[in-house]
Amino acid sequence: MKMKISSNMDGQKTFVLKNIHMVAPRAKQRFHVDKLSSAHVYLRMPKGLTIEDIPKEVLIDCAQLVKNNSIQGCKMNNINVVYTPWANLKKTGDMDVGQIGFHRHKEVKVVAVEKKVNEIVNRVEKTKDERYPDLAAEKESRDREERNEKKAQIQDLKKKEKDDIKKKRELEELKSYSSLMTSDNMTTNEDGNDSDDFM
Repeated sequence: MKMKISSNMDGQKTFVLKNIHMVAPRAKQRFHVDKLSSAHVYLRMPKGLTIEDIPKEVLIDCAQLVKNNSIQGCKMNNINVVYTPWANLKKTGDMDVGQIGFHRHKEVKVVAVEKKVNEIVNRVEKTKDERYPDLAAEKESRDREERNEKKAQIQDLKKKEKDDIKKKRELEELKSYSSLMTSDNMTTNEDGNDSDDFM
């Protein structure tokens, strides 16, 4: 697992975790200590995977990192860390910096963290790469890539359908013998040159 620490415009720290074994980072899953102030951890998932596909080890790493970076949560045992897909996050103008809500509470998952495990936190912290990216631009870039991939898939599907229709027509034409009755394949004796010259 590789960690990148980013600070947004509000100065709030966010952690972007990328499992180095998962090659194509895409949609983010967000982790946060439930009912306590904490850093936000965003997990970039490979294309095609969902929140249900997060490996248990990665889930534990994210939960431990969130707990460790919570002012109150790091001192407590038996806390809950909630996580949800990025699209489920709800932010309104009246919310404080770092405060969020959820559009659909049934999409919010909970993982219990009994106590801090220093070995996990230290291992993840060693991969830290601090930077200050334009997170919105990065997300837009990923979204654009996904849209382009989807367009290419649709074009491939349309081309395949077109080819299938063409092959079907050719096969039907062969079966119907209609090509035998075209004027190019017919001869006539109107010019008189077709007389039998056997005598």
